[in-house]
Amino acid sequence: MKNADIEFANKTVVTTVSTESEAPATPSLAPSPPPADDALLDAYSQAVVHAADEVGPSVVNIEVRHKNGERQGSGSGFIITPDGFVLTNSHVVHGAASIEVTLADGRRPDAQVVGDDPDTDLAVVRVYAPKLRPARLGESRTIRPGQVAIAIGNPYGFQCTVTAGVVSALGRSFRANTGRLIDDIIQTDAALNPGNSGGPLVNSRGEVIGVNTAVILPAQGICFAIGIGTAKYVAGWLIKDGKIRRSFIGVGGQNVPLHRRLVRHYQLTVNRGVLVISVAPSSPAERAGLREGDVMIEFNGQPVPSIDALHKLLNSGQIGIEGRLTIVRGAEKLTLPITPEESVPQQ
Repeated sequence: MKNADIEFANKTVVTTVSTESEAPATPSLAPSPPPADDALLDAYSQAVVHAADEVGPSVVNIEVRHKNGERQGSGSGFIITPDGFVLTNSHVVHGAASIEVTLADGRRPDAQVVGDDPDTDLAVVRVYAPKLRPARLGESRTIRPGQVAIAIGNPYGFQCTVTAGVVSALGRSFRANTGRLIDDIIQTDAALNPGNSGGPLVNSRGEVIGVNTAVILPAQGICFAIGIGTAKYVAGWLIKDGKIRRSFIGVGGQNVPLHRRLVRHYQLTVNRGVLVISVAPSSPAERAGLREGDVMIEFNGQPVPSIDALHKLLNSGQIGIEGRLTIVRGAEKLTLPITPEESVPQQ
């Protein structure tokens, strides 16, 4: 041991320094800075905040008026292209004499209805304004029950309201105002109210996965959105032609998986099909002998793994043309001749 003199601020302090080992440094007791706001948010909150930030600027409010100028109602919509096409519900704008669209930044550009399809409760509106921010559209095949679902809209006129929940179920069906079954519906418990109709249902990545359309009253937590796959297909035709000219066979269906033994035995190219849950009277499906419980797997040699796929195949080119519908009935694979007819939307 030896003594060492250490000078601090012009004062001499005598301390004992060991030559055998060094004393550990005293840890700093200075307070750490407070955490940033982002650090206080859990993963769920961050997902909801991110989705709202991504899609919120694309959401619009739609006011509908009668010919005499009186307010008919209101709803929501969201921008899907940079040049101003807006997707919303048919029941929001159907029969409107005029519409007024308010953007998220408060602008009220000129707007008009481009196309309307009551059979899927979808419509496209065009707004004329610069610097528009379209929402990113997701894919129906990536949606899973239990995933986060965020609804953005304008309930009761309260603009850019965000509610969150989960995807409760897939493959639901309900009837449009025309009486036609709308298939491939998403069920969610994200709260919806009047005025939310036509707004986006969004996943945690900020991608639109559905178009909010209906609430079951007086039930709580049972809300529905049209799947984005159907919405993209219908919107494309409405933008192109202003209407949907489609064929139909007259069935209500639900997407279902196929048993692995059936897939292997018949060497099917897909492992999913469309379960027939209803057959319309005097329809092409009834005349072809289709029954409830059959599973449709092919139309004219093309696989039918989902409702969306069947809708795409039943286009205007199939009207009045005999085709071949392949089904699984029990464990038997059958091919039925069927002639689709033109679907005439009810006004």
